[in-house]
Amino acid sequence: MSAAYGITHRLSAWGVHIFTASGAVLGLLGLLAAAAGDAKLCLMWLGIALVVDGVDGTLARRVSVKQVLPGIDGSALDLVIDYLTYVVVPAVFMHRFGLLPDGLISIALAAWILLTALYCFANVGMKSGDNYFVGFPAIWNVVALYLWLLDLSPWFNAAVVVALGLLTFTTVKFLHPFRVKALMALNIGVTTVWLLCCIALVVVEPARPGWLFGLWLATSVYYAAVCAWRTLRGP
Repeated sequence: MSAAYGITHRLSAWGVHIFTASGAVLGLLGLLAAAAGDAKLCLMWLGIALVVDGVDGTLARRVSVKQVLPGIDGSALDLVIDYLTYVVVPAVFMHRFGLLPDGLISIALAAWILLTALYCFANVGMKSGDNYFVGFPAIWNVVALYLWLLDLSPWFNAAVVVALGLLTFTTVKFLHPFRVKALMALNIGVTTVWLLCCIALVVVEPARPGWLFGLWLATSVYYAAVCAWRTLRGP
């Protein structure tokens, strides 16, 4: 089938795969930053990886990657990289920067993150028919960011980690702003504002401008409200 496509189509498809694969390098850079004790740099690498993951699917569909390169499973590639950047690096981040209770409890909670995320990534019913995630979608990179910025008690953070891990096995719906068609433009707009707020808050930390923090919380509330509405609406 791929022989029917010209060199331009093939190069475009390979370019998208390489773009997706860059997430593995970003994950490595995040791990190195965590090992060096640089929380801000680690979060910035994870933020770039989040953007790459957010747009690579759209690019893949635009250049018909599945049809042009049928021998390469882009979904498998994406899942492998996502497990690194969404799960492994954030778990290391939370342990390394003291966001969880000390000692074996921190290691146990990091292991809880890794293990519950495996179910999420292996679950064939990960998404609903309208492209919402079913159960907590292992966005531990986002959780790590919130726990770091909010600077809450490690024991409170531990409760959050346990609760979110348990939500992995539920039918609670979580918004995918780039795949859910309903209110897509609004969802992407709010997500963009949220991402910009995250970048700004990480850069200026430990300062916390009231207007910036309030806008960040407002976009977070919007996301939570959409998830709650979709969950309560039922199948």
